[in-house]
Amino acid sequence: MKTTIEKLEDKYLVTLVGELDTAAAAEVEKTLQPLYNTNGLDVVIDCAGLEYIASSGLRILISILKGAKSGGSKVIMKDVNDDIKTVFKLTGFINIFEVE
Repeated sequence: MKTTIEKLEDKYLVTLVGELDTAAAAEVEKTLQPLYNTNGLDVVIDCAGLEYIASSGLRILISILKGAKSGGSKVIMKDVNDDIKTVFKLTGFINIFEVE
């Protein structure tokens, strides 16, 4: 699993590539933990390379969303494939995240 964060002028851009399964979750959480406090910047999560997400990965996304909302920011999920969208629909995440 490859995870990168890029801070742009007005937002954070996160790129997820690979499988966000239970084995990868601890490392991904450590990498993304700075996004739990976004200081008013929106977070765009590029999921074009995300192949799979487990419940532990969903928990990380919820933590980012909570931090962003408390700071007046939003989280946008970009380029979500059909398999991940199905998981989002089944879990209700499709209703709480902006999905593009």
